[in-house]
Amino acid sequence: MTDIQTEIKQKEFKSSRQKALVNLFYTHGIIMKLHNEWLKPHDISVQQFNILRILRGQHPSPASVNLLIDRMLDKSSNASRLVEKLRLKGLVERQPSACDRRQVDVSITKSGLALLKKLDKSYESFEQNFKALNQLEAEQLSALLDKLRTLIN
Repeated sequence: MTDIQTEIKQKEFKSSRQKALVNLFYTHGIIMKLHNEWLKPHDISVQQFNILRILRGQHPSPASVNLLIDRMLDKSSNASRLVEKLRLKGLVERQPSACDRRQVDVSITKSGLALLKKLDKSYESFEQNFKALNQLEAEQLSALLDKLRTLIN
């Protein structure tokens, strides 16, 4: 196990909080790279994968773009653009909302559901990247991240 100081070749940090933040940013980059590599053979991005999972959770009901934005992990993503890319791949459909003409309803297609089913089967291999954490450590990490997010949000 290599500590963050060695990994980024920094002798010291101003505080343990700064060290933790740098470690969080650096580790996030590594995790996103792994996630992107896992999804690359399926020609979708992490953000597109997130939208497909949200839509599967809504299925068979459609979701508005605003609902997708509210539930997305990456709030800075352009949900409308992502939906359009998924539509061009045949993974989602868009239709005018029956309730509000200004709104668009988005639904996952059979192809989108099939892709997620395929990804579900290979998810365990992706998750193996995190096997260094036992169950208790994973729960502790999650609790610490929840605490941090709650305090800064």
